[in-house]
Amino acid sequence: MIAAAAERLPGFDDPAFGRLFDRFADRRVVLLGEASHGTSEFYRARAAITRHLIEKHGFTIVAVEADWPDAAAVDGYVRHRPARERAELPFQRFPTWMWRNTDVAAFIDWMRQHNEGVADPERQAGFYGLDIYNMRGSIAAVLAYLDKVDPEAAAVARERYGCLTPWQREPSTYGRAVLTAGYRKCEQAVIDQCRELLKNRLEYTLQDGESFLDAAQNARLVASAERYYRIMYYGGAESWNLRDTHMFETLEHLLEARGPQSKAVVWAHNSHIGDARYTDMGAMRDELNIGQLCRERFGDQAALIGFGTHTGTVAAGTDWDGDMEIKRVRPSHRDSYERLCHDAGVARFLLDLGRDEALRRRLLEPRLERFIGVIYRPDSELMSHYADASLPQQSDAFVWFDETQAVTPLGPEHAKPGVPDTYPFGL
Repeated sequence: MIAAAAERLPGFDDPAFGRLFDRFADRRVVLLGEASHGTSEFYRARAAITRHLIEKHGFTIVAVEADWPDAAAVDGYVRHRPARERAELPFQRFPTWMWRNTDVAAFIDWMRQHNEGVADPERQAGFYGLDIYNMRGSIAAVLAYLDKVDPEAAAVARERYGCLTPWQREPSTYGRAVLTAGYRKCEQAVIDQCRELLKNRLEYTLQDGESFLDAAQNARLVASAERYYRIMYYGGAESWNLRDTHMFETLEHLLEARGPQSKAVVWAHNSHIGDARYTDMGAMRDELNIGQLCRERFGDQAALIGFGTHTGTVAAGTDWDGDMEIKRVRPSHRDSYERLCHDAGVARFLLDLGRDEALRRRLLEPRLERFIGVIYRPDSELMSHYADASLPQQSDAFVWFDETQAVTPLGPEHAKPGVPDTYPFGL
């Protein structure tokens, strides 16, 4: 039944690849997943789909599972904005290969070239980060903006953010500190700073609306990150839910800022974009995610598209902050959705889970689904990387590549002579 419903995918550079996703072009938000953070085919497929949606259907927001300040450097490059002063290159934290890889570099070069031919800045495609982690970069961005538009407010912000200073490079230690010391006052300080920045929105926007969006989002990030790193040490679902809620709210802010006709493509892991209510996440751990929140907010105007593979190689670590390794992906488990797709005998396809009602009913019963993040441990794969899910309820469609290859991280051999100062991936 899967083989009969499968729509075979052409090459990534074939215009027919993007056209297969025209059925989702009228949605406000199209969420594109991945079954791992280190698989080239997932990045290349998302790039091909996104190029088509930007060129043919007016999508102007590419929102990714990356930190806002780091993605802002990419956004400046793709939209030909003046170079910013920055202390370091973006995407230097673990896992560097997740965004500093050849597939992402090729896509952002395409975005820059596309935008060069778009005279109206409001119609140019932007690249934005949804995630919460780079607190130090966000504090620096807020202060740099306030230094320009309101030096007195900048001085107040420096005092308020001072309580977080010891943890800017290793914010996870903040969570340990607040369990034993009186640092809860930081929460109110960063909330006050965010509220004050937003209160002055009209005045600041008259000076530079685009810069204000960046500064306001960085202020929100610091407030969310303070709480995230504090509650992370209590365990439970709260830290996951705070992170995904922050990412969803960031997406909402982007759509609002770009106008009522704006449309967004989201790149994130399947665990974020597949509706959590139909996986172990929601059913057993009380976790929500962006996909669920988008369905609740946008209804049928949100399309959730998962990705999967049977075997191949993947770029991943063995432990957090460990070195990147090229690992062999074990063949999919016999009781998994991935094994059903493999047994269909079609190497690469799109499975529209809403087109064949008989197939949808057959797939409804929960099965195992594989989730590989930046860590992959093949020896404990069943326990570490599989969870139960109902695929037709979790996602609207599923993109399949039977055998996949690891991403190629950027290295000195990929350095480009004569690139603009705004090029974000200096080597």
